[in-house]
Amino acid sequence: MSIQIKENDIIEGPFWPEPVRVIKVDSLQEKFQVKAVGIHLQKFYDQIISHQQLEKVRVVKSPLLNFKGDSLEFFLGIEVHRIRFAYQFDPFWAVNVSQIDALPHQIEAIYQYILQNPKIRFLLADDPGAGKTIMAGLLLKELKYRGLVERCLIVVPGHLKDQWQRELKEKFNESFFFVNREVLRSSWGRNIWQDQNQIIASMDFAKKEDVLIGLAETFWDLVIVDEAHKMSAYKYGEKIQKRERYKLGEVLSRNSKFLLFLTATPHRGDPENFRLFLNLLEPNLFADVSLLEESVRNKENRLFLRRLKEDLKNFDNTPLFPPRKVEVLPCRLNDEEMILYNKVTQYVREYYQVALRKEKRGVAFALMILQRRLASSIYAIRKSLERRKARLEHFLSLGELKQQDIEITEEYLEDLPEAERWRQEELLEKLTSADSLPELKQEIEKIEELIKLSKNLEQKEIETKIKILKEVMGSLRKSGEKLLVFTESRETLEYLVKKIRGWGFSCTFIHGGMDLDKRIQAEHEFKNTTQIMVATEAAGEGINLQFCWLMVNYDIPWNPNRLEQRMGRIHRYGQQHEVHIYNLVATNTIEGRILKKLFDKLKEIRFQLGSERVFDVIGDMVPGKSLKDLIEEAIANPRKMEDILEKFERTPNQELINRIKEATLQSLATRHIDLSKILEESQRAKENRLVPEYIEKFFLKAASYLNLKVEKTKDSLYRVPSLPYEFRNITQEFKNKFGQVYKEYRKISFYKEEAQKKEAEFVAPGHPLLEVLIEKILSSSNSLREGAQFLDPSGKLEGLIWFLEFEIKDGNGISAGKRIYAIYQAKDNKFTQIPASILWDLKPTQSLDIKDLIELQNNRSELINFAITNILSTYIEELRVQRERDAQIKRKYGLRSLDKLISELESKLTDYEIRRAKGESIPEAIIQREQRTKNDLISKREKLLKDMEREVNLLPSSPVVLGVICVKFLKGEEFKDALSSDLEIEKIGMKIALEYEIEQGRNPTNVSSENLGFDIRSQDRKGNVRYIEVKARARTGKIVLTPNEWFMANRLQDDYYLYIVENAKTNPQLYIIQNPAKNLKPDEEVEIVRYVVKDWKNVAKIVGV
Repeated sequence: MSIQIKENDIIEGPFWPEPVRVIKVDSLQEKFQVKAVGIHLQKFYDQIISHQQLEKVRVVKSPLLNFKGDSLEFFLGIEVHRIRFAYQFDPFWAVNVSQIDALPHQIEAIYQYILQNPKIRFLLADDPGAGKTIMAGLLLKELKYRGLVERCLIVVPGHLKDQWQRELKEKFNESFFFVNREVLRSSWGRNIWQDQNQIIASMDFAKKEDVLIGLAETFWDLVIVDEAHKMSAYKYGEKIQKRERYKLGEVLSRNSKFLLFLTATPHRGDPENFRLFLNLLEPNLFADVSLLEESVRNKENRLFLRRLKEDLKNFDNTPLFPPRKVEVLPCRLNDEEMILYNKVTQYVREYYQVALRKEKRGVAFALMILQRRLASSIYAIRKSLERRKARLEHFLSLGELKQQDIEITEEYLEDLPEAERWRQEELLEKLTSADSLPELKQEIEKIEELIKLSKNLEQKEIETKIKILKEVMGSLRKSGEKLLVFTESRETLEYLVKKIRGWGFSCTFIHGGMDLDKRIQAEHEFKNTTQIMVATEAAGEGINLQFCWLMVNYDIPWNPNRLEQRMGRIHRYGQQHEVHIYNLVATNTIEGRILKKLFDKLKEIRFQLGSERVFDVIGDMVPGKSLKDLIEEAIANPRKMEDILEKFERTPNQELINRIKEATLQSLATRHIDLSKILEESQRAKENRLVPEYIEKFFLKAASYLNLKVEKTKDSLYRVPSLPYEFRNITQEFKNKFGQVYKEYRKISFYKEEAQKKEAEFVAPGHPLLEVLIEKILSSSNSLREGAQFLDPSGKLEGLIWFLEFEIKDGNGISAGKRIYAIYQAKDNKFTQIPASILWDLKPTQSLDIKDLIELQNNRSELINFAITNILSTYIEELRVQRERDAQIKRKYGLRSLDKLISELESKLTDYEIRRAKGESIPEAIIQREQRTKNDLISKREKLLKDMEREVNLLPSSPVVLGVICVKFLKGEEFKDALSSDLEIEKIGMKIALEYEIEQGRNPTNVSSENLGFDIRSQDRKGNVRYIEVKARARTGKIVLTPNEWFMANRLQDDYYLYIVENAKTNPQLYIIQNPAKNLKPDEEVEIVRYVVKDWKNVAKIVGV
């Protein structure tokens, strides 16, 4: 070998399109493997070279930068990289760039649980009202900006599609495309799942066999499933029964990199069902329920998180949800109402039993819908009967019965949007069990009699429930308090709205027949102009009415989940009052007696449990069957009524309490939210984020550089009157990631609260307008490759500043983390880490005499060694601790589970051999199947061991040099006194400031060397933090703030203080200015890149020293 090449050598040859820096050289018998990074393109090369080919390689001297690049372009280029890596130093990046105010438990879930996993497969199972959509949006935003997610599928119950689309657009600026049967039909043979990158689909559509075929051929970076517990499987003995939805879950699990399940009801008291459910996320992690429970007890659960409603807190540690009182308003129907009730019930019972005998389940279903309408209002039952009569008369006029029974399950109906559910119910209402025209005629006559009775009662206006509602509302005339009235029938809604308006109340309404815009308008009306809202279940889906705290359930749904959803509209985050909910129950009807008994039992349990939690799991309180089944059983067979009521009495309260605890997964819940850690991270986020100050200034500088016109409006917003075509001519890849770029932006703001208040677009990282400017800067930033020149007004920096990107990879070659670092190389070749934001405090320039600094570039290997030894080692160790913890859990539960399953199969195979030896005939196919399963598990065990070893093996890859600047002192006379830096005077100023803080009982920390925009972080006993910038002067005079200091002052407001020490050496005097951003009006001096304050003493407080 005539040439020796080693790590960090710059080499060139015909095997690379540019000079490359050697990362590693390995000898492979007669050949060499050379791993290197291109000097110009920063591209990675992995080349195998023979001894002969090596002769063509030559070592060259590292090409030195000339620092002739455009300094402003260089500045913008480095800021682009800082923005793209903002998530690495802003712990709550997605929170700060989204239109949300995240709560402690939401922050904890995303940043302290889910994002800590290198492979995200997670179940978020918080109680209702915790904001799981918000948490899913945060995760999506974080993963997209990190470049880990491009394709995302969200699977939800059909009735929640609009809510998801609306919230993701409004809060996270993420657009999703609906895929349904109509879209699939119009796709003309294409796989529609591969055409779009962000899709929402309903669970019951996606589970269809023909739909699953396309889904099975499509891979997703992230899949989110709402109401994921519906993907259920059950174990009966050795057999596992998988529902269609579970099979959908298996497809999604196989075809996704990251998988997030959302549900408030993870298992409803069936641990084995829950284990099978978790198996979709991480197959074989828990072989049985005992291992699952052990992982939770030992706080080693990495797969799911559940927090209970009563444990959720605000940042000030107060409960997130106010108290809630649920009461029954019992009423007895009068004699005339009871005649109608009994006759309709008798009709339902008679024809229900006929339908069951004839196996016409659709007809039976329809008759129970009539019974629910009867329980809702007289108007509702009359309208339903009239529709039924009209349909049957149509059959009679045709002279024949042309109908097919409709097979519809309650489960199917529950997941439909309300308008579609009504449509299906109306179809069912028109079915009959009659097999002949005489039978049909007889049924029509009975219906006519019932309609006549209903009309008669309506004319008399003697309905008991409406009278009670009027009494309840009487007290609202003076108080003006808002009231929400729920009903499940659209006809009842129409009836109630008419009545309430007739009583002189302002009233609006929401129902499933209204599109989303009209529902939002109704929500706005209720909040701002009307006192009463009447709503159907559509208001229980994605409408937030926490400004109201009084609610009446005019009828009680037979599905308790709906009752929970109704209560959740007003008992949710943001509610400031105790919530009162009144349930109107007719106690002398069949369903009313059962409901009254249930609510009485709930009241007992609530008292014993000391919690309102009973009302979140009403369905689990019903003995034996579902509430719906019990009511239908009692209506079909009144003799069973007493048995049903007796069951409620016989069921011990303690058994029901245990059932509640099981249903709410209390044993698996994480009861403690580490608020102190969240507040600590919030403080770090506040100190390190780029939003809004840096982003605003960057946007304006970038727009000016790119000749894009930006105007300031009268209300302090910005306007982009016309975005040229060159900006709007974006790639499909850009559009998929960030969205459409528009020609005009009339109102934009970089401040979240201002954007919300003034209905402007919130521009932050991820917004297409900002991102298109970033793309333009990236495509034209040649100056990063040339280097640039800057001046330091503070007179502290003279040398080179390197901007480096480091990536840490594991043994699988997967990135464990990336970070940007700035390292200052002084003239004496000493290295120091400094903030990457340093360019804001330097002045761009050109034509400096830099001959004495250029040769510093030759010490690149020393630079890399410094970075790895002094900076990266800490970061790698931080990542390794996380990886080790994850591997330990896999080892403890994953390996044990696989060992247990393998052991069970070995026992089974041994048993087969023994039975065969005794002469029993065991089919060879059965033995071969079990052997294959065992071999598969052994392979999985070996793979798991290798993966664990590779995942904890973390190494830094060769750094990417983003850019290098040459910096020299700025020599100016006008501000010389204010700018001059005297180390001795600075030390005196810091000493005085620190001593003062200690005297005041605070705990100060000197962070002046970190250049954070403040010198001291000082905390009092309550955890409140002062951010103090110290300015020390030999005499008196003006003070100067750097851009970083001024940005921090604007961000931190009342928490930011200027401590000014005058006459530091002779007669030191301390002055304090709180919130200088508000109280000072500095002059921005472009010449020295500083903010100069002259008359600061007018607002300063003098403190004796």
